[in-house]
Amino acid sequence: MQFVDLGGVAVHYDIDWAGENRPVVALVNSLGTDSRIWHHVIPKLAGDYTVLTYDKRGHGLSDLGNPPYSIGDLSGELASLLDHLGLSNVIVCGLSVGGLIAQGLYASRPDLVRALILSNTAHKIGTPQMWADRIGAVEQNGIASILEPVMQRWFTASFREPGNAAYKAYCNMLVRQPALGYSGTCAAISNADFTEEAARIAVPTLCIAGDQDGSTPPELVRSLADLIPGARYEVIEGTAHIPCIEAPGAYAALIRGFLEELES
Repeated sequence: MQFVDLGGVAVHYDIDWAGENRPVVALVNSLGTDSRIWHHVIPKLAGDYTVLTYDKRGHGLSDLGNPPYSIGDLSGELASLLDHLGLSNVIVCGLSVGGLIAQGLYASRPDLVRALILSNTAHKIGTPQMWADRIGAVEQNGIASILEPVMQRWFTASFREPGNAAYKAYCNMLVRQPALGYSGTCAAISNADFTEEAARIAVPTLCIAGDQDGSTPPELVRSLADLIPGARYEVIEGTAHIPCIEAPGAYAALIRGFLEELES
């Protein structure tokens, strides 16, 4: 584990170096999770690719900062981390709000981005009223009060079996999330709209959907891919909102195939 102060916010990150001149992949996690969601994907990429993971503010081991946040705050944080590490020409893979952060990074610092992998995300997610209701529920009753509906969107029914210890652990990850970090990130998602910016993306882009995703359904991810010139669109069967957990092998294979095309 490594830590860095970025503008007064202590940020936790890990980096697996693959050697000089190897492509760099930055993995950006979703709302209510931390960098551990990439645990089974990293070994399938490490060695051939330098892999960077981190906890955005208000999540995992990183500081809370000053919520509520904007996507500009969150993408600026990633830009500062990449600058600190001396990294550019990075393949940025963002899941859900991580995909919004990736789009925000490209819009503000295209010099840092070689390609985009936009996973289980969209140019705009939900409505301001939906996010206001979510924030209100968390502020009034805590994150545990929204656990069941969130898990139904995150994972397929087969993964949510009571005997699945991993499922129980990811429930723990959500409810142990700082409530202010969660609601502050909800505010960032509520105000994010990259509809116009998506049409100006000029780097290779892969959009990934889960066929049973209840948060960003396949048709929503497809609408993002349709906005981005030349974007590739793929669906992972038998997964919901976090396919890197439910199908890490298939997920990593899609990423590897995309990266190999970049290098060819």
